[in-house]
Amino acid sequence: MPLCYTNQNFHSPIKGILYICIINIRFNFQIIQNQQTLNSKSNILEIAKKCFENQSSAVANLKALLNDDFVRVIHLIHKSQARLVITGIGKSALIGMKVTATLNSTGTRSMFMHAADAIHGDLGMIANEDVVLFISKSGNTPEIKALVPLVKNLGNTTIGMTGNTDSFLAKQSDHVLNVAIEREACPNNLAPTTSTTTQLVMGDALAICLLEMRGFGKNDFAQFHPGGSLGKALYLKVKQLLNNNYIPSVDPDTNLSHVIIEIGEKLVGATAVIDNGKVCGIITDGDIRRILAKTTDLSSLQAKDIMNENPKQIDAEILASEALNIMQKNNISQLLVMQNGVYSGIVHLHNLLNEGLN
Repeated sequence: MPLCYTNQNFHSPIKGILYICIINIRFNFQIIQNQQTLNSKSNILEIAKKCFENQSSAVANLKALLNDDFVRVIHLIHKSQARLVITGIGKSALIGMKVTATLNSTGTRSMFMHAADAIHGDLGMIANEDVVLFISKSGNTPEIKALVPLVKNLGNTTIGMTGNTDSFLAKQSDHVLNVAIEREACPNNLAPTTSTTTQLVMGDALAICLLEMRGFGKNDFAQFHPGGSLGKALYLKVKQLLNNNYIPSVDPDTNLSHVIIEIGEKLVGATAVIDNGKVCGIITDGDIRRILAKTTDLSSLQAKDIMNENPKQIDAEILASEALNIMQKNNISQLLVMQNGVYSGIVHLHNLLNEGLN
């Protein structure tokens, strides 16, 4: 029989298609609404706060996890004449590199060895007396399980930093540092976030305890941090900033025009006033501006008429950072520098700021 299309037969497929389209539109609209909610300012801030709360709680909980093994580890590393070798895989490896850097910069000789590279030749980096610290959240990764026995066969003392005290690493290590967490900050409890934070904090605790035991002070810190503003604040002395070609000085009877020339030529914004080889005052470019604002008759003015008779003086051997503190405290821009009681130049605020001090 020929196929006949009744009104009902003809409209049913169209109704089905329309129904599907409406469902899709509603579904897509719901997705857009959900995305807008997720992307809202309040929701973003709430996610960040939950992340902070998760990690701060885990760090606070580390105090309860400290035990005698931590003390034994500190004494072990402190007494060792060799290095602390740190190893790990994945994100734990990145934490290991940072902990290694912190230890080296605070007086504890340390070296990082990637766990994957170790089982492919880098194991030869370990010396007989080295202490080896393994960092692993699970303590059961294949690389760690392969590496631990190899290190123990070499006779090295082993430390396991892990969040799983029932793991292969924990059971095989001579000492265990527990960095267990309840869950990651990641909503899926997958991405290493809180676990790496606790590893980092535990590593910092090791470094600071060892720093204290070694009596590692500012001078030691300066020795290991000679570069950048941090290093300069700890070792740069005022005498290193002086230019022997720019030691401005005038005598008390020098007329104002020559004072101005001396200040302009020596490029430190001031000049010392010297009488019979002794400092008796200072004149700054600020003093010049103030006197010019008061009078136009400059012909009779001399250095002794406008100088500050009580200039701030510092020894050439003091740290530049200390000179900066003196300037800031007294709201001044120049200091006269003395070496063995003899005037040897002027240090300007700009000299200090140009060195990165602040």
